[in-house]
Amino acid sequence: MSIAVVRKPLRADAARNVDKIILAARQCFREHGPEVPLQIIALTAGVGPATLFRNFADKEELVLAALNRQLRESVDPVMADALADIDATAGLLRVLEAIMAAASADANLLGAVAGRRELLTGITGSLMDSMSVLLGRGQGQGTLRSDISMTDMFRLLAMLIGVVDTMEPGSDAWRRPLALIEDAIRTERPHRPLPAHVPLPAPQLQGPQFT
Repeated sequence: MSIAVVRKPLRADAARNVDKIILAARQCFREHGPEVPLQIIALTAGVGPATLFRNFADKEELVLAALNRQLRESVDPVMADALADIDATAGLLRVLEAIMAAASADANLLGAVAGRRELLTGITGSLMDSMSVLLGRGQGQGTLRSDISMTDMFRLLAMLIGVVDTMEPGSDAWRRPLALIEDAIRTERPHRPLPAHVPLPAPQLQGPQFT
């Protein structure tokens, strides 16, 4: 299923209900975790379960709609600024930062879908097209490696989003692996220290203790 759920135009009252449900879903997943029942989301939204299911066939559809809303609100404006920036590489990195910040903020939403491919499927629309423009510009400016393809970028993004599984929700532990990705894709390695190391959450430490 694509994250971009296709919908018919809604009446004003129905559109308001959809907005309330999506807002409540984001709140409930953050507060209660990925297993929060749909009934709790409906109660938080102030609608009945029938209204929720009339708009969203199941939990996965609601989760994908909420993720899509998060990306549209937090990543699209950053992308617009990046496309207007003369420095394409700096713009591309800001977009990656915005995606990771959104993924961290809604980590429990991500945990409610089976794998990250659903999120990436949604990103493969206009957002990935725009990332391709930034990649081409950066390569033309000589600041990004010329041998990087959009397939590489897609897989690097998948790797980065997978980092969310290894950190606390809302953490900025993703900044260090993103800096390592920046080192790998630039033609010249930046002269700056890596962001601070953030240990793995205690329950994830199995066997050797990573530091």
